Amino acid sequence: MSWIGLIGCASLAAWAYLLAGRGLFWRARERDDRDQPPTPARWPAVVAIVPARNEADVVGRAVSSLLAQDYPGDFRVLLVDDSSTDSTAQIARAAGHADRLDVLTGAPLPGGWTGKLWAQRQGVERATQGAATPDYLLLTDADIAHAPDNLRRLVARAESGGLALTSLMAKLSVETWPERLLIPAFIFFFDMLFPFAWVNDPQRRTAAAAGGCMLARADALRAAGGLEAIRGALIDDCALAARMKLQGPIWLGLTERARSLRPYASLGEIARMVSRSAYAQLDYSPWLLAGTMVGMVMVYVAPPLLAVFATGLARWTGLAAWLAMAAAFQPVLRLYRLSPLWGLALPAIGAAYAGFTLQSAVDTWRGKGGQWKGRVQAMAGS
Repeated sequence: MSWIGLIGCASLAAWAYLLAGRGLFWRARERDDRDQPPTPARWPAVVAIVPARNEADVVGRAVSSLLAQDYPGDFRVLLVDDSSTDSTAQIARAAGHADRLDVLTGAPLPGGWTGKLWAQRQGVERATQGAATPDYLLLTDADIAHAPDNLRRLVARAESGGLALTSLMAKLSVETWPERLLIPAFIFFFDMLFPFAWVNDPQRRTAAAAGGCMLARADALRAAGGLEAIRGALIDDCALAARMKLQGPIWLGLTERARSLRPYASLGEIARMVSRSAYAQLDYSPWLLAGTMVGMVMVYVAPPLLAVFATGLARWTGLAAWLAMAAAFQPVLRLYRLSPLWGLALPAIGAAYAGFTLQSAVDTWRGKGGQWKGRVQAMAGS
């Protein structure tokens, strides 16, 4: 067998493993609308903590959606204004319900903390002061809009399952063509890295969460060391999930009850979103980066090239691998109500994500990694 034939067989074998050996991640079965959690005997107290830095374009809608929750228990919203230079705080206050909304002016960012975690930590400290300590903390972002029943269903799931952390992967925007090209694959790749079925299995060590919507049991968060334990983590949601799973079971699922208000009008905006933390996912390792680049070429780029340009066995194995990846992409495309033909574009999409990952490493080596809202947060010189 020629070396080209070996590449084709390796690509097909890789997709056979991905389809059968990673918790059937591609089926996207872990969703919050697949069941109806039972109503708790008592509705516990919840405080939503919203870190916000220069979010004037979206924060009003996000806060209003929280204040419109139909939650039967005690519920308050605490927004931490993280040194915004726009009207974020004023717009948040204008959402009304002053009796249930508190806008806290954040303190300057100290060394060793990422901006979001520092803002959240201040919110947690304020929320847990005094005798009226909440049972749960809803850690959510200033660009996430929640359906009126979202918190009620989150708490019901957490209470019925005794969960330390309950998280939802917010539905992202797919209005522009760059979003339709690249955003569904973001969900697909995330689920591939952290199969939701494994995350939700208490017997497995795999842990992950989606930072836009996380309901944390307050006592479990304290036992896990609080946000101080992960204060420098760039991928803070997954770092938190790993510590919380040591305290009890966690759950992660897809949803349409939490939606991102963040639009991505261009390829460059999505590239910056991905590259902000991609190299951190590889633990800032040049060796893991090199292996990832080789793997991405073998798994995504090689199959269509073999299908078009090779002959014999190499062509047929390349074609089979290409069709396998297109088929695996279909459940996520259905979730986002997009044409199944986007599945055939997954090789090009995978190549783009490989490029974003390489750019993430380059940015980190240049001391400009992890940029967000004017801050550089990744490990320089790693």
